[in-house]
Amino acid sequence: MNRPLTFILADDHALVREGLKMLISTMDNMSVVAEAADGEALLEQVTKTRADLLLLDLGMPGVAGIQFISDIRELVPRLKIIVLTANIEPRTVRAAVEAGASGYLTKDGDPEELGEAIEAIRKGGTYLARTVRFAVGEASGSGRQHAVPDILSPVPLTRREREILALVAQGLTAREIAERLGISPLTVRKHRENLMGKLNLHSAAELTAYAVRLGLPTA
Repeated sequence: MNRPLTFILADDHALVREGLKMLISTMDNMSVVAEAADGEALLEQVTKTRADLLLLDLGMPGVAGIQFISDIRELVPRLKIIVLTANIEPRTVRAAVEAGASGYLTKDGDPEELGEAIEAIRKGGTYLARTVRFAVGEASGSGRQHAVPDILSPVPLTRREREILALVAQGLTAREIAERLGISPLTVRKHRENLMGKLNLHSAAELTAYAVRLGLPTA
């Protein structure tokens, strides 16, 4: 049996928080332990309340955008963050993942996706809502500078490169990947550098988007 998971809900709309609490109450071994309606209250809650997951609305008062994710991760590294928003702008999604978000859900999405996100994060992965994955994939194929390569004519990857790409997309660190594959962290970093060069990518978020488009396991 999975151990119980605890949540902090951060949204400035009381009705949204109530709806999330009702949804979480239907899930086994999960409970809400704190709530916040603005950034100041949230910072207080994350430092005094031990929780596993934070559901974060980036648009609530006192939240300084993506930087807020980095600030919280620095304050409480163990806390996993799931962004809950109406914004599916690909640049925002990539920036959120780079800043340390483990999940990105939309407020108009399927409630079942919260359970899927939790399961993916439990396993050490990163979860993007289906509409978010589509938006990122569409933007990545738009031909802009730094776009994710078109998978219709993919760059050939070795078996090891595909393994490492999938594990990077799951949010694992170089050390964790090294332990999983029985190689050194230095070798992992070298493979990641080679992947970025081969695919003309520049961040873990772009590697994750490419892995999603390839259909590699990201959870």
